[in-house]
Amino acid sequence: MSVHIAANKGEIAKTVLQPGDPLRAKYIADNFMEEVKLVSQTRNIFYYTGLYKGKEISVGASGMGIPSIGIYSFELYTEYEVDTIIRIGTCGAYNTDLKLFDLLNVENSASESTYAKFAWGIEEELIKSQGNVFDNINQTAEKLSLKIQPTNIHTSDIFYRKDEDLPAIATKYNCSAVEMEAFALFANAQYLGKNAATILTVSDVIPTREKISSDEREKALKPMIELALETALQF
Repeated sequence: MSVHIAANKGEIAKTVLQPGDPLRAKYIADNFMEEVKLVSQTRNIFYYTGLYKGKEISVGASGMGIPSIGIYSFELYTEYEVDTIIRIGTCGAYNTDLKLFDLLNVENSASESTYAKFAWGIEEELIKSQGNVFDNINQTAEKLSLKIQPTNIHTSDIFYRKDEDLPAIATKYNCSAVEMEAFALFANAQYLGKNAATILTVSDVIPTREKISSDEREKALKPMIELALETALQF
């Protein structure tokens, strides 16, 4: 049991899928896994452990933003001895080269956040995915005949802003999209010597204001979920 996760030691698998939304974690557990047990629901952040094709995997929410995933991923790595975390989430495309429903495999996350600097003394504003999960995601996508784009993304602390111009850091590192969590996950994994990756589905295209509707979201996220689960079998 950790400060924010009520599971007992041994109730969290070595590989964890981490969506932002607790209800998305429940959806994955209910629809893709067998012999599932709810192991934590502190603050209504659900964590489940079960079997996928015979392999024990856990799925649990990170909440929104760098501070939240920073807490949950750190406790998973340190208190529950998790080896690999695969974040699965949505993102906003910065350009029209990306389309709704596109799948992205995050190679590097760039951020203005001070999280890595003040938590771990990591000065870089660009942090790569950790371990060999990134490569395994690409290989698994090819086996599943899923099109996925390796890319850099911008992890922002800000969802709403008055200035709609492309942030300077996104231009500097050629970031194709924006989300709010990967940078902290990668920073924690780098500091602790763990594996971390992020798979994203494009849920909106910022220049055109196109968005996936709430009715489409469940169907839209299924390829990403299946890709993450199939990748998790290798760890």
